[in-house]
Amino acid sequence: MRISPAELEAVVAGTVDLAFRRWDRPRVLPGTRMRTRVGLVEVTSVDVVDPADLTEDDARRAGARDLAALQRGLIAHADRPVHRVGLRFAGEDPRAVLRRTVPTVDEVAALQARLDRLDRASATGPWTAATLAIVDAHPERRAPELAEELGRPTPEFKRDVRKLKELGLTESLDIGYRLSPRGEAVVDTAHRAAGRPLPQRVPPPTGTPLPSLGAPATRALRAAGLTTLEAVAAVPEADLLALHGVGPIAIARLRTALGRP
Repeated sequence: MRISPAELEAVVAGTVDLAFRRWDRPRVLPGTRMRTRVGLVEVTSVDVVDPADLTEDDARRAGARDLAALQRGLIAHADRPVHRVGLRFAGEDPRAVLRRTVPTVDEVAALQARLDRLDRASATGPWTAATLAIVDAHPERRAPELAEELGRPTPEFKRDVRKLKELGLTESLDIGYRLSPRGEAVVDTAHRAAGRPLPQRVPPPTGTPLPSLGAPATRALRAAGLTTLEAVAAVPEADLLALHGVGPIAIARLRTALGRP
């Protein structure tokens, strides 16, 4: 189920708890928890409704300007039934919590055992150490560039990075990836065990990180030296919009992150 960025923000804020979709069949079930960029969104109900019975309250709860706007949004695919989907924000993605959690010695050993199993199960040979190393060495570099450096197809490389993400070892960014504190602990333990010096990592910028804005906006802000919310806050919106790649959606997300109306 696709949920727009504006809808996601409103679900988190608690101002939206319904969505209406024309589906030939239900695409989600009550209890489904969807991973989104803002965290977990839970489906609380799924019902087929008559569009003629929709109310202004339905429109308000779905984030529409009014009932007429909600009904206009349902004009397409009129041959399909309208599903009313209840939504609620279910908290932070557990993987985000996992990424921040520095593992114990025993947990590092268990994670390394999982990585060894992934290597053994791979038809192309061991890949976990090389993938962690290249992400560690080149944070925020585009996936195709990392894959090319390893001599691997990009889709295959991305699939394997997702496996590392499920273990809490990597974090996906608008551009590329970086190791999580959990991933750094695993990599550092392997270096110590092999008697190698620890990697020299560039510390992240001081200040509040930017929210997820999409690759074009992130590239534009980065090129302008705007890598934190504090830096962005000092720049007029008109100047931000003048940057190629920064559009209304990115501005809306920045406003939300800055607590501006």
